[in-house]
Amino acid sequence: MLPASSSVVALSEVNGGVGLSDPVHSAGRRKMLDLVNRLHSTGVQRDIDLPMIAVIGSQSAGKSSLIESISGITLPRASGTCTRCPTECRLSSSSEPWGCIVSLRFTTDKIGQPLGQARNERFGEPILIKADVEERIRRAQRAILNPSVDARQFLEGDDVDPEDRELTFSINCVCLEISGSDVADLSFVDLPGLIASVGTGGSAGDIDLVKNLVTTYIAKPSCIILLTVACETDFENQGAHHLTKQHDPDGKRTVGVLTKPDRIPRGEESRWTRFIKNEYEALDNGWFTVKQPDSLALAAGITWVEARQTERQFFESTESWAELEYEFQGRLGTANLTRCLSNILTDLIAKRLPELQEELQILLQKTEDSLRQLPKPPSTDTFAEILHLISEFCRDLDKHLEGTPGENGLLQVMNPLKEKFRAAVRDTAPDFRPYKGPKDGFDGDTPSGDGWSMPSFLSHEEESAVNLDSSHAIYINQVMDRARKAVTRELPDHYPFVVYQDYITSITAKWHIPMRILFDSLQKVLNNYVKQLVAKHFSIFAQGGLQHTVHQIMVEHIKACCEATASRISWLLELESRPATMNGHYYTDYRDKFLAFYRAHRESDENGSFVDKLRRYKPCTTNPRRATSPTEYQYQESISKVLSGLNEIGMSGIVATDLPKLLPSDPYEPALKIMATVRAYFQVAYKRFVDYVPMAIDHELVLGLSRDGSLENVLLKGLGITGAEGQRRCQEFLQEPRDVVKRRQELQKRWERLETARKELMDLWL
Repeated sequence: MLPASSSVVALSEVNGGVGLSDPVHSAGRRKMLDLVNRLHSTGVQRDIDLPMIAVIGSQSAGKSSLIESISGITLPRASGTCTRCPTECRLSSSSEPWGCIVSLRFTTDKIGQPLGQARNERFGEPILIKADVEERIRRAQRAILNPSVDARQFLEGDDVDPEDRELTFSINCVCLEISGSDVADLSFVDLPGLIASVGTGGSAGDIDLVKNLVTTYIAKPSCIILLTVACETDFENQGAHHLTKQHDPDGKRTVGVLTKPDRIPRGEESRWTRFIKNEYEALDNGWFTVKQPDSLALAAGITWVEARQTERQFFESTESWAELEYEFQGRLGTANLTRCLSNILTDLIAKRLPELQEELQILLQKTEDSLRQLPKPPSTDTFAEILHLISEFCRDLDKHLEGTPGENGLLQVMNPLKEKFRAAVRDTAPDFRPYKGPKDGFDGDTPSGDGWSMPSFLSHEEESAVNLDSSHAIYINQVMDRARKAVTRELPDHYPFVVYQDYITSITAKWHIPMRILFDSLQKVLNNYVKQLVAKHFSIFAQGGLQHTVHQIMVEHIKACCEATASRISWLLELESRPATMNGHYYTDYRDKFLAFYRAHRESDENGSFVDKLRRYKPCTTNPRRATSPTEYQYQESISKVLSGLNEIGMSGIVATDLPKLLPSDPYEPALKIMATVRAYFQVAYKRFVDYVPMAIDHELVLGLSRDGSLENVLLKGLGITGAEGQRRCQEFLQEPRDVVKRRQELQKRWERLETARKELMDLWL
């Protein structure tokens, strides 16, 4: 908390120097205040927190009178011309004659959008007579509230309000630079008074608009809040106090000022003197009270000097204030308030200057980084720029077409689709069953219902079992019937090749669907991948249509490659319509395995119980007591007799498990051979097909997109930039997106104001 002054500052002291104008203050601190004023002129307060004093109060709280007492000027008071925009006052003591310069500072454009850099406009010639300031401020405020109208119309035209103003309030400022021998060194901004209701011509949104405007100032940590409170109104009902508490709850940067002390009802003086003693709503910088001229005195033309004398006499003659302890007398009067504010502001500036230098440097670095992250502006040589873009795109595309190691690479995305294709073709394998229809007790629609299973020799080749759904099973009697019906002039036990061919072609005919699904899926993946690469390289020029045009060219190019690829893979499928293979060893090996597999199941189905009994035969079981049943004993004894009889006729070495060889041949043996042949050929044909089709698509479509550097020529031709209109088309193509242009402009303007502010700080120490 600042110490209280030892006494009220006399008027002569004000004229001799208050605050920074006091001879005890160094010229260096005076320069600091001027520096902060120049920094405000750059608009850099949008980026960093500059020290300032903001005067706030509720409507009719005596705020304007307080400003007049500090600045020595008269503010507009006519109806409709109250404070409707911030008014920045820069006061400086000078040996030169009194003068005032009025200017307008715009930080937003006519539609309220932020400008990159503040625009400062001088509003008229310097004023040398104090009485002329009020009208100039009134005219300046009209120019601020009507931003689309030339400000000179308000400066030179009639001194009347327009019938319909564009804005009711504005964040743009009227700036006053006041200097003279009787002026204190101080800077502050007068903000519109907080309103609780709107009058004729106002808008309900004005209440929040003013509140938000005030908040943008006082929410900043380096803003000293000069809170004006009228003694004629209950303290708790004054909105400015509540808003201040929200943003400075501990009262560390608020200076309280009690206005209109002459209107305190008799007997209630103690309610207000406790503020001066800091006993109620205590603030680190304490409370002050000031007495300003009433409306009658103003109408009579009271001068500033007379107003200060009247103020001093009021506090000396009014009992409640004159009887305050000596230590609190320094809290009475405008002069004491002005000196305190000057000290607080300069101390804050001195503290903030080193921090400002560091903050500016950090913001400059971030701004430069953001500028570097933006795409480079288009080159003046637009044709060369597009050639470079096309070349970079083609190189990048070539890299992806050849294959990249990332998990989201083009080939990595395609591989699962190829695997699905392989599985779909594999699932078209014929489901031959060496049975005469579904076995008793099993439903033909039940998967693996008849005990059928995949051959064990395929388990190391297939990732999962072949579909065992019996609904597509082909039984041995069906194969045999088909073979018999196909016989023409063949010898007995010989069946025509057309049987084999019909089965094979009925299978390969099913390959068209998975082949088409694969082709369409890979085409879609390729289109999407190329679209992403086009966006990666050309999205910054979408505004001029370059991205869209390149994408359309690539779509047509992919379409042309697809037509050639579709012809190739259709040719491969057509080759499979006639069974043929030179891979005899591979085919024969599979045929023998399948034949053995089918025979084993056939034998188990036809003679399964007989073979099982022969396997259980034990020659030593000749004792009836050791047999499990009489029937088993008789069966074992009969086998022994057969083996003994065979031995007697010279067929020695025969064992029980050899006896099935003496059974008659299987009448379905030809069907087993047809089944084994067709199934073996499927293994040969499907494996080559699931290799060749993806390879053909990869060769013709994927790698074919950019074979032999042809893609660059395709793009150049499609863009039409090599003809007579090439230069014009290049310029149109290289238009940047509006948001990028806007962002670059914003960053460049921010960099300019930050750099200007940095130079101002550097000049302070030179």
